[in-house]
Amino acid sequence: MTTKQLSSLFVFNLLVVSAQANANQRWYVVNDSVMGGVSNSQVTQTQESLLFTGNVSLDNNGGFASIRTELNTQSQNTKAIALRVKGDGQTYQLRLRTTNYLDGAAYTLSFKTVKNEWVDINFAPSDFTLTYRGRVLEQQPIIDFDDIKQLGFMIAGKQEGRFKLEVGKIEFKS
Repeated sequence: MTTKQLSSLFVFNLLVVSAQANANQRWYVVNDSVMGGVSNSQVTQTQESLLFTGNVSLDNNGGFASIRTELNTQSQNTKAIALRVKGDGQTYQLRLRTTNYLDGAAYTLSFKTVKNEWVDINFAPSDFTLTYRGRVLEQQPIIDFDDIKQLGFMIAGKQEGRFKLEVGKIEFKS
């Protein structure tokens, strides 16, 4: 399968998707400050990966930090998503949206990291749960990976303190 650089952030071609996917040039940070919380995070690029780091605070009823990017996976016939991640032993979410809206339902899947070890993880459409602001929705349509408009990572679930997630690969497999 051929691969294409996801965006100009990934000069070293580390995070890749299938040949036709197009991604926005930017990752956006969305923390609990949108609802009065005081968590903070940032996303940076190294020569080897994308780094999502910060501090989750439960003050002011907060408790999450996230990043996301826009992309287009139409006509890819994607059957699975593969990640290569190195974390801090905490649990993170892979979050997918099928609209361009900044708020709204997201298909989510939690994955546990192993402290300071690279882990390869593969996800199928049926692995994801449709949620809205942390609540599981009653209707659970299975996501079509060819409809993804946004992809992101989140740390939540009252995991207070510093965090670090390193992403070495995001691949859409047909």
